Amino acid sequence: MWLQGVLVGLAIGAFVLIAIEDVIHLNKAKTTLLLGTFSWLLLFIFGPGALGVDDVGESLNENLLEIATLWLFLMAAMTFVAFLNAKGLIANLIYRLLPGRIGERGLLYLTGTFAFAFSSLADNITATLVSLTLVLSLGLPPKKTLRFAVLAVFAVNSGGVALITGDVTTLMIFLADKVRISELMLLAIPAFVSVMLLATLLLPGLGGEVHLSRERRPTRRLDRFVAWLFLATILSTLGLNVLFGIPPLLTFLFGMSIMFLLGHVAERRSDSEERRILDYIRIIEFDTLLFFLGILLMVGALKEARLLEGLAQLYDVMPAMQANYLIGLLSALVDNVPLTAAVLKADVGMNDAEWLALTYAAGVGGSLLIIGSAAGVIALSKVREVTFMSYLRFFPALLLAYSVGYVGAYWLGGQVTDTPMDLGVALTSLGSLLR
Repeated sequence: MWLQGVLVGLAIGAFVLIAIEDVIHLNKAKTTLLLGTFSWLLLFIFGPGALGVDDVGESLNENLLEIATLWLFLMAAMTFVAFLNAKGLIANLIYRLLPGRIGERGLLYLTGTFAFAFSSLADNITATLVSLTLVLSLGLPPKKTLRFAVLAVFAVNSGGVALITGDVTTLMIFLADKVRISELMLLAIPAFVSVMLLATLLLPGLGGEVHLSRERRPTRRLDRFVAWLFLATILSTLGLNVLFGIPPLLTFLFGMSIMFLLGHVAERRSDSEERRILDYIRIIEFDTLLFFLGILLMVGALKEARLLEGLAQLYDVMPAMQANYLIGLLSALVDNVPLTAAVLKADVGMNDAEWLALTYAAGVGGSLLIIGSAAGVIALSKVREVTFMSYLRFFPALLLAYSVGYVGAYWLGGQVTDTPMDLGVALTSLGSLLR
């Protein structure tokens, strides 16, 4: 059908524009939002006749409901992080945790641990910027700075897979009712092991000692209270969902409303001309949110045109373990958000362990190439020593760490669900794919 061909062409065009964003200097949020909305316009005008679609409006409403849930959750989480970052709470935490003097090898492990932990709480963009700021402040030689930056990118992507607050693909898979929070949290174990493995592989060439600055910005009582409120909101989100099935969006919006009310009370008692706490909702990364809106609209249009059925065939020709592993490799070239959305919309049949493996693959696979994730693109633009080719030199180490984490996620998922599996079988299956 001609309309299907046009929609596929628009999708390919969107992916190409995303890949060359830094070359043409055109924000991917603009292009994906344009092409995503245009796809639905074509469906409304030509779809009923060309595709035999019964009710395009109803399908659009269902798609918008899914997007709104994701969008509002990210907005609430990013508002918390924007406030804490602007007030220096995040920088102060770094200086409090780091010693004044430490060896380079110990600092590499510490950097990986910090990036991993922080990215579980904040969005990947903020976690990457903070982690790279730490790396650049060390004043290391270029070759050593490169190793720290490579680890930071991998650790940021790995840290987000275990919590819905850390990675948008994890949140998407959770909202689709494919995994439970109690299962997702187990992914932290293989993900952290893979980060430590990569750090070990990056140790050669390190051996000196680093002196760290310990400057700390003064903070108000309100700032510190909001930090504790953010942590309590995250813990409450996880606990209330497990105990009572309360949607994470509702808990996070409740926590954000408390933050706004506290700010209102504090601002009435203060003569300070600082930015009002409600204003921090205006300085979050709205271009990131608009990108998610555009790409999810586009994937929804492809589903409506029955163009995602071919993706399900990948799972028909090979076991889900291998197919999910390939999805992770593909996410190093194609943005993981549309890939994950495509798998979800294709309604692929998998058990809990296989969905957990996909969660890890989609979240971490983009680390294999510098252009494969938001963390990598930020490192490419912020760290002079990081180029496509310099990062590519570490591909074997990155692939090994990713593979170990993936096998661990798949095996561990099988032990806690109703689909136990043998570790040797998992390794054999993955090995046959790599060969």
